[in-house]
Amino acid sequence: MFKDIYKLSICLRGNVNFVNGQKNWCVANPSTADNALLDNLHFACSIVDCSIMLGKKGLCFYPDNLISHASLAMNLYYQTKGRNSWNCHFNGTGLIVMGSASMLEGKG
Repeated sequence: MFKDIYKLSICLRGNVNFVNGQKNWCVANPSTADNALLDNLHFACSIVDCSIMLGKKGLCFYPDNLISHASLAMNLYYQTKGRNSWNCHFNGTGLIVMGSASMLEGKG
């Protein structure tokens, strides 16, 4: 999961402006059921532009699995809506991960 989070953070690095150097992401809890992940994906993408992960040629399509796609959509929503804790709640299935991308990869 952390490797996938790192890939998502790399994907978003050029599109996210961090406040006061704070780096945090909203990701799906790994124990979330698939139906809840789909709900999160559909909800977030109904509000924010998720086109960066559309199709196999999408900038952020890979890793190609439901939890990564849901995490990306959830993070796009979280970042767009102001990085408030409630913007990552997703009925208790979202987690706010704080730290540098190197920490998420296990190098920090």
